[in-house]
Amino acid sequence: MLGGAGWFPFVLLGVGLFFTVYLKFPQIRFFKHAWLVVTGKFDHAGDPGDTTHFRALTTALSGTVGTGNISGVAFAIFLGGPAALFWMWATAFLGMTTKFVEVTLSHKYRVKTEDGTMAGGPMYYMDRRLNMKWLAVAFAVATVISSFGTGNLPQSNGIASSLEATFGFDPLIVGSVLGILLALVILGGIKRIAAVTAKVVPLMAVIYLIGALAVIFANLENIGPSFMAVISDAFTGSAAAGGFLGASLAYAFNRGVNRGLFSNEAGQGSAPIAHAAAKTKEPASEGMVSLLEPFIDTIIICTITGLVILSSGVWKEKHENVFDRSDMLFIEGVYEESNSEDVAQLYSLINERTDSQVKPYSGTISVVNGVAVSEGFTLINARSVAEEVKYSFGGDDPFTGSLKIKDGKPIKDNLIVSGKSLVHSAPLTTIAFTRGYFGDYGQYIVSIGLMLFAFSTAIAWSYYGDRAMTYLFGPRSVMPYRVIYVAGFVWASFSDTTLVWALSAVAIVVMTLPNLFGIVLLSKEMKQTVNEYWNKHGK
Repeated sequence: MLGGAGWFPFVLLGVGLFFTVYLKFPQIRFFKHAWLVVTGKFDHAGDPGDTTHFRALTTALSGTVGTGNISGVAFAIFLGGPAALFWMWATAFLGMTTKFVEVTLSHKYRVKTEDGTMAGGPMYYMDRRLNMKWLAVAFAVATVISSFGTGNLPQSNGIASSLEATFGFDPLIVGSVLGILLALVILGGIKRIAAVTAKVVPLMAVIYLIGALAVIFANLENIGPSFMAVISDAFTGSAAAGGFLGASLAYAFNRGVNRGLFSNEAGQGSAPIAHAAAKTKEPASEGMVSLLEPFIDTIIICTITGLVILSSGVWKEKHENVFDRSDMLFIEGVYEESNSEDVAQLYSLINERTDSQVKPYSGTISVVNGVAVSEGFTLINARSVAEEVKYSFGGDDPFTGSLKIKDGKPIKDNLIVSGKSLVHSAPLTTIAFTRGYFGDYGQYIVSIGLMLFAFSTAIAWSYYGDRAMTYLFGPRSVMPYRVIYVAGFVWASFSDTTLVWALSAVAIVVMTLPNLFGIVLLSKEMKQTVNEYWNKHGK
């Protein structure tokens, strides 16, 4: 998969670093000014556009602040330990500049469509400035695909799964109700979308912040050590990272960078589509606003999630859970956590080192009343040795018989394996939120947060898709797109969206690489545009 290629994060970071130096650290120089622009200090009546700076910012934030801020951070820490959070910060710092550049250039070449609304994004500067129509078309097509694969189907599926697990709600009913709400919002176009996100984004941030602070203050004595672990592990690595099996320094870097880039979408070219609607004659002013996105999304919200997980200590604990097939691996031999040699061998396996001597188990396991009575194997789940393992076909139907294992995986697809192990993603964050002043009620904050974060992401990406459709086929194509978008949202609430997500991962790269290529080609123009703006407004 292109998005998972080892070189891809370095391309993104490299472009961010280049512009950070070339433009003399705009994320620092213009940070205060950016907040002033958001407040409307430099607004002028009659400026062209569809919405305010603040509403353009909240629309773009609603597209980036999503399930990744809840489950993605937990997954990064699970894989890379505290160091992953440090590399998310570094990625966000450079991403602030990348976002600043792509939004400024996209806003500069936006157009007014036949229906009177503004349309912008990388496809317009690719077409109007670089004269690369084919590249613009490829970007727009990829944006439409990503609107379903990133902003629609996985978000709907995640909401439905979370509400079913927490409250027992039927996924189809959840999808239908939220589908109606989604239709009411997006059918009103950017003005209604911006109005809704201007209310939803602050609301969901406040709700999530209250729940998070309840955990942070309950574990206040662990905040200092958590910060120290984040910084020290980023440069030294830690045997405690990623559970008792550990995570290498390279692993932490890779997971932190990838998660940071996925979270704030800097360089992908999606946010410039929302910012193109802002009312201003100064493209650089909207670029200033956009550099706040990675700061809010990653440096603030992701850090809060990370501190909740680290200070509560749940990331290093084993919890009762149902094992996912992709997390399970039966291996040959008996390994124990108390044995340092065993841990060293498992460390090599988990961190995918070539010197690992551990082999997947193939054979037959005898199970009596849900408990394995055979020996000679160890079950690894979620980077940890599983304990108190039970095999069943349901909670009240323990399995008895012979269980065939091939290449480390059970052959029976309908078998349920449960027990104690490390956990990751949303379940890890959910457990962490119960370690605060709200106790078990903290889990409901995560569920509500997931719903609001994911729903707002679906709203924002619908606009990205409809602007791409406007570029490709004109304003008349927008309404059919919106209808299909809502239908897909309902369908995904009760369906498997894995294939679409895989397709979207490729589409994201098809968006990102042309966008990075384009903004580098226009680097001199970008510098001139920023200097002209700063000479006028920054003194």
